[in-house]
Amino acid sequence: MKNIKSKFKILLILNTLFLLLLTSCGEKKTEEENHEEEKSENEVALTAVQFKTVGIETGVLENRNLNLVIKANGYTTVPPQNMANISTLIGGTVKDILVLEGTFVNKGKVLATIQNLEVVEMQEDYNSAIANIEYLQLEYNRQKTLSDENVNPRKVLQEVKAKLDVEKARAKASKSKLQALNMSTNGSSLVPIISPISGYVGKISIAKGAFAETGITLFEVVDNSQMHLDLNVYEKDLGSISVGQTVDFVLTNQGNKAIKGIIFGINKSFSNESKTVAVHAKINPADSKDLISGMYVSANINIKNTTVPALPKEAVVKNGDKYFVYIQEEHEEKATKENTETHQQKKGEAHTDEAVGEEEGHNEVHFKAIEVMPGTTDLGYTEVKFVEAIPANAKIVTKGAFYLLSAMKGGGEHEH
Repeated sequence: MKNIKSKFKILLILNTLFLLLLTSCGEKKTEEENHEEEKSENEVALTAVQFKTVGIETGVLENRNLNLVIKANGYTTVPPQNMANISTLIGGTVKDILVLEGTFVNKGKVLATIQNLEVVEMQEDYNSAIANIEYLQLEYNRQKTLSDENVNPRKVLQEVKAKLDVEKARAKASKSKLQALNMSTNGSSLVPIISPISGYVGKISIAKGAFAETGITLFEVVDNSQMHLDLNVYEKDLGSISVGQTVDFVLTNQGNKAIKGIIFGINKSFSNESKTVAVHAKINPADSKDLISGMYVSANINIKNTTVPALPKEAVVKNGDKYFVYIQEEHEEKATKENTETHQQKKGEAHTDEAVGEEEGHNEVHFKAIEVMPGTTDLGYTEVKFVEAIPANAKIVTKGAFYLLSAMKGGGEHEH
């Protein structure tokens, strides 16, 4: 009986150990599967045929002289002296509109005419004052002669002189009013609305027959010859900005056409709640002729030229919110080569050519995605900083990285 119990205990212990061994193996297998799954998320393999067809090229990290830039957004604009909002100093009925929106006008061009009878009274006042001045001037000369000969008292001469001065002041005031309205001292009751600058007519805010009020903008005229940029630069970047730096900017609505500018002014106060400061850059007049005030631009302010680790621009790809490059894994190549040699030995010497042809379709070249932080891009190269260190002699994919990204996502997977 004791022997039976002993054997039963031994059997129970062996079963328990067996179950623990199975559980341990299962957990280990699960860990290995999870590891393989995690590993496959940032790795991709190509067959030898795919590798040749795609034209994958590799290189090494290089030190390149690149322009460090600060990115900024902004708008095209013109200085205040090159933009005119034209109104009238006297109200009246719009008689004629002589221009159209978008047409070029020279300084002094009559844009419209306004009819107002008050200007007729101004002309009458001026002409009346001029006539009185002529009479009083003669009377003043006569009284002066008599006063010098002690014929008339000097008081009469002074009264005539006072009247003469009043009429001169009235004539000057009337003339100044007419000149402010761009009118002559003789003429019609039509007040001309004149452009104070040369430029293109913008919005026209009046209609023929309507009443034009004072202080209301009737025409907009813009001179684009002095176009410049207003760029919004954040506070953290202000210390790197200075007058004379070059700016490269593109117009998103003109096929990303690249244009250059030079910084000529930096505001000394924050322009809005976003804590940005307006930086002004002058544009070459030859490049600004097709620009319109208010165009949105994306610009790079060139800070300095420095040597940084860089790769060709197409070597860096974006996946979600992160950037990656691909390196070729050497150990995978070696294992593949050893497997190929072993397989060829098994095939035998008589079938060597067939084995090579067959293995070319199954040999794999493995690549691994490495996260990087891109910096400035210049002359076709992008500055890169690796999140984790890589081998000094790592083969980095310089051509075909986008294909590898597609393959890794499932768009370029191959059949085994």
